[in-house]
Amino acid sequence: MRLLVTGAAGFLGRSVVAEAIQRGHQVHAMVRPATDVSALAWHDDPAVTLVRADLRSKNGLAEAVKDADAVIHLAAAVGGDLYTQLMGTVVATENLLDAMCETGVKRLIAISSFSVYSYIDKWSHTVLKETTPIEPRLKERDDYCLTKVMQENLVREYADREGLQLTVLRPGIIYGRDNLWTACLGAQAGERWWIRIGAGAKLPLTYVENCADAIVLAAEKQEAIGQTFNIVDNRCPSHRTYIRLLRKRLSPSPRVIPVPWTLMRAICRMAWIANRMFFKGDGKLPSILVPARMHARCKPLRYSNARLRKTLGWSPRYSLRDALDRSFSVPVLREEAHQESEASA
Repeated sequence: MRLLVTGAAGFLGRSVVAEAIQRGHQVHAMVRPATDVSALAWHDDPAVTLVRADLRSKNGLAEAVKDADAVIHLAAAVGGDLYTQLMGTVVATENLLDAMCETGVKRLIAISSFSVYSYIDKWSHTVLKETTPIEPRLKERDDYCLTKVMQENLVREYADREGLQLTVLRPGIIYGRDNLWTACLGAQAGERWWIRIGAGAKLPLTYVENCADAIVLAAEKQEAIGQTFNIVDNRCPSHRTYIRLLRKRLSPSPRVIPVPWTLMRAICRMAWIANRMFFKGDGKLPSILVPARMHARCKPLRYSNARLRKTLGWSPRYSLRDALDRSFSVPVLREEAHQESEASA
């Protein structure tokens, strides 16, 4: 297949391109015009065609899209103010969809996020799955949640109107080298102190290479068309377990300040009530004290990859411990890896 991958130079995009190459696909890797690709392992691979384009503009997008059998849309803004995120996520997606419609490309694998779900109304320890309602309280959540909900609504609207063959994938927390901490654990107080909210709450983790495998598999499988899938690895670890495994691999090991979930929930509730009583809800609370945001980050829930496993036959390639070992290992240069491969052959 000829796969166009947007956001190809990003944390997840790099692994998606590498996985697609390994599975024998021709990849058009879309990066921004000023992106330095020299450090990307696949930048000079003969299976990769580099496409420089800015999705925030329509210029050149039709030309970039026209030869693709399928588009894997990863590009999104993960930081910045609301305007930046609207441009990098919503406007960028609309421009891509218009280019697909103009060129007749129908197959789209859209990467959403667990952030789109509504958490505050969900009972603790129940299973979050694909049928869980989307967040209705967008003003109480952050800009990332808002723009990802808008993006997902947009791709579904185009799919219905233009007949796109759509698959929506919602990864949980994607982790890997240099991306091991998550705000869902609590907060970092400097480099030496971690505040852990909850102990037994599960983390919906997916190792970046496992996630990339699921994404490319969804592009290959006809059964994925019209489906929505959560991507999480098997046996999601608790906050306590994940932090313990991280601390064992870090030197010096950070100290942990445990805060029970019930206590944090009560503190959030009191801060929210005080804000409404004294400031009519206009006071600027820290993100972790906004109930809708804190529930989305730290609420103890359970997670399942049953639909993905049953429909596409996916199974995570790496266990949690193997993934952490890979994340903490010294990166192997591409030339060294090639020499090792030839030697083993």
